[in-house]
Amino acid sequence: MNKDLVDRARTLASERLAVAMPQRWAHVLGVARTASDISPRLLARDADAVVAAAWLHDVGYAPSIAMTGFHPVDGARFAKSAGMPDLVVSLIAHHSGASAEAIERGLTDELAEFDRPPSVVLDVVTYADMTTAPDGAPIDAERRVSEILSRYSRDDPVHSAVSRSSDELLATVARIEEQLRLAPARAAQPR
Repeated sequence: MNKDLVDRARTLASERLAVAMPQRWAHVLGVARTASDISPRLLARDADAVVAAAWLHDVGYAPSIAMTGFHPVDGARFAKSAGMPDLVVSLIAHHSGASAEAIERGLTDELAEFDRPPSVVLDVVTYADMTTAPDGAPIDAERRVSEILSRYSRDDPVHSAVSRSSDELLATVARIEEQLRLAPARAAQPR
């Protein structure tokens, strides 16, 4: 794993979130922990980018970064300006159903500034996010969807987007869980 990339991402996220948004920081810590645990098993080549993106996935919420109010785009723009690799930037931009929220917010052009990353890599970031509660603890994905919906009013773009994309978010989690079940068997096979 590219320790320098991951350390730089962790530092950038910590500087923007740890003090300003401690609950968001607790969530980010849990997401990064999950990504660190599973990405080497599933994505040896891109594990460092996934872990870096996990550290930075919610940095767009930071008051010092938020410009559009759409954290995936704000975070991706920040990561790009900080010199993060294109894959990390695109993972931040497109994580956890961002396309559905971009539609709700009328920000599809802004999201389109960033190439969509390969699904196999994006799924790992989304899995880590959708299986981590706001306090950083592991959570069942269905409970996580319910928890998100409970925080936003029905007329909020986040509520609408998560309602519309919940089936795909849960399918993403199921795909990764299946890959994790198969990962030890794959590792034991001769190359």
